[in-house]
This record gives sequence, C-alpha cells and structure tokens, in this order.
Amino acid sequence: MRSTRMSSARRSRRGRAVLAATGLVAALALTATACGGSGGDKASDQAGAGAGAGASRAADAGGKARIPADITDKLKKHGIDVDQWQHGGWKNWDKDKWLSAAQDFVNPVIDGLWKPERMKSAQEANKTVSTKDASADQGVSDPEPRPVPAAAEKTPYHRHAAPVGKVFFDSPKGPMVCSGTVIKDVNHPGKSNLVWTAGHCVHAGGSGGWYRNIAFVPSYNDLGESASQLAHATASQVAPYGTWWADWASTSNQWIRGGSESGGAGAAYDYAVLDVKPESGSKSLEETVGAALDVDFSAPSATEIGSMGAWGYPAAPPYSGLKMFKCLDRPGRLSLSPSLPTMYRIGCTMTGGSSGGGWFRVLNGKTVLVSNTSIGPLDNTWLAGPQLGTEAEGLYQNMSRTYGGR
Repeated sequence: MRSTRMSSARRSRRGRAVLAATGLVAALALTATACGGSGGDKASDQAGAGAGAGASRAADAGGKARIPADITDKLKKHGIDVDQWQHGGWKNWDKDKWLSAAQDFVNPVIDGLWKPERMKSAQEANKTVSTKDASADQGVSDPEPRPVPAAAEKTPYHRHAAPVGKVFFDSPKGPMVCSGTVIKDVNHPGKSNLVWTAGHCVHAGGSGGWYRNIAFVPSYNDLGESASQLAHATASQVAPYGTWWADWASTSNQWIRGGSESGGAGAAYDYAVLDVKPESGSKSLEETVGAALDVDFSAPSATEIGSMGAWGYPAAPPYSGLKMFKCLDRPGRLSLSPSLPTMYRIGCTMTGGSSGGGWFRVLNGKTVLVSNTSIGPLDNTWLAGPQLGTEAEGLYQNMSRTYGGR
C-alpha cells in the first residue's frame, strides 16, 4: 500500500516537475502560435474550404480509389485485382494477401472514405500489457508511477497544440484510430509532410501486415465539440485542415517482426513515420497547419528529463475519442526485458486511441518530440513509450530523403 505521507524532498522534486510541466505547456502553445503566425483562423478557414471541395469531388468520383501506376503494378504483383480493390476489395483480409514486408506498403487514396461519421465510428487501437508482465521486469525499472489524470487541451486546438491530430486506418476489425504529430522534415524545411505515430497504428506486427486506408487529420474536432454537437457535422468541422492520406509509411523492422497485440518484443521499437498528401490542395502539411516539431533522437535517459508530456485523443471509456487530452509527469524507466532498450514511463489515465500520440519535452527552450505512446496497463494508470535513438533516426532520415518533398 502506498503511504499517504510525502517527504519534503519528494515534495520538492514534485514541485520542480510541476514547474517544468508548466513550461512545457507554454512552450508547446508558443510553438504552435509562432509557427502559425497571423494565419491562425484564416488558415483554418482555407483548410475547411479545401476539405469541403474534397468531399464534393469524392461524391462526383463515386468513392472510387485513385491508384497510381506504380501501386497498380505492386498490387498486381501480389495477386490483387485493382478493379476489385476499387470496389471494396481492400476489405479482403485474406492472410495470404495481407502485405507485410517493409517494402510492400500500399495505400491508394479512396476519395470520401473518411467521412465524419466513419471517423466517429473508428475504434481505439489499444495496446496494453498486463500488470504481471509490466512488473516482472528483468532489466532496470523504476517504481510504478502514480496515475496522472488526463487534462483536456484548450480549444481551438490549432492555437494550443497545432501539430497534434488523429491517425485513422482500417484493420480486419474495422475502422480504427490512433494519434499522431506533425514533425519537421530536415531535408525540406518549412514544407514537411511527415507525421510521427506508433508502429502498431500502421502495421499489425509479427502476426499480420500493413493496415489500409491510413490517413491523418490534424486538429481533429478543433473546437472540442460534443457528440451531440457533431451529430450532423460537416467535413470542415471535424477536419478543419483536411484529410491527409499516407503516401508511404515506415516502421521499425523490430516491430514488423516482433510486434504483437500486447506490444511484444517490438514494443521498444513501436514507432512509425508517415509521408502524407492532401485529398485536395497543393500546400505541404506544415504550411497548412502552421506548425511542426523537431524530433530528439538523442535517446536521453529518463533521469535526464525533468518533465515530459503526452498528447493524444483517447477513445476508450471514459473518453469518447472526440477531444484532445494531455498528461504531464516526470518520466521513469520501464524494462520489459534485459535484451530490449528501456522505455519511458509516465503516469497517465489516457486510454486506447491515444496510441501513437507524441511525447514532448523542452530542450534548449524549444518543444521537441522525444517519444510516442506505445503500451499501458489494463487499468489505464500509466503509459510507456520507446526511446528514439539511432534506429529511429535512420528510419526518419530515409523517409525524409526518399519520400519527403514529393
């Protein structure tokens, strides 16, 4: 049983963590506002108009997929009929035709698929580990953190956490949802189309393959409206900056080989990068949203970080998936195995759907992404995320060089 008393030293450490957390919130808001400049609401209006145009075009197209020649050839190579794919063949999850290898990712745009109602129906991509698994650490783990109640982000989201959004995808279980973050593209400054999320939000791991119809919606439900207020919502209400389809996705080989429903051996490498393109419009994601964050690949130890914050859209009860939340805490260490890198762990009550959401810290006065939500316990008292080191940086650099700026 935990003691209800706290030593003065512990109170002092907690006080410093609270101050650091306050600075983190301020820095994130400042980053979003500064990058957005004076465009703020105007950019949102323009994005909404673009989303509406996309919906109109989708109706004209009858919801058929636009499949480039190179993807057509790739589908044929794997015995997939292109015409059938256009008319719902993507719903066939035959394991023999479920593409799994890193180089086999395909994600043809299907106009109008992610309508507001379908987005709201998407279920959380919940990655959990049992309490037994989490406490049977053979490496170095710190005591389990106290639960930190998730706090609702201020609205409109594009003014307070502009880089954050939702990742939608289809799995054999139906429409699913995660969270993601707009990150900077080092090789295409100011014009990034890159999104950071979790590996389990794009690929099923060792027992499956790539998910389908992967799309990113920045500042989803920007005003944080309720289900009743969104009952007849338009595309511009739920997706003020439009819907961005993944042109390519990359996750770690460790996740592809060893990831599982409970994280598995791939949990410490559970991260992914998307290169996205808009359903309509020609501006980059960073230009459209007005914000993007650098990624810290130095993999600092938990003891080096004063405070860390996780942002996302929790969708499992008691949350609805409609609103953005955040948790701020001093990170600890979580080791699932001595053969795996140690993960970060913070107290947080966010549930499934927050998976893939960015973890941020302030470095040299600037907010940077340092991890993402990967796993948590069944009672939703904490979250754990991978350290981002050389493997993660290599994946990011390859995405930037190969697919960025297209």
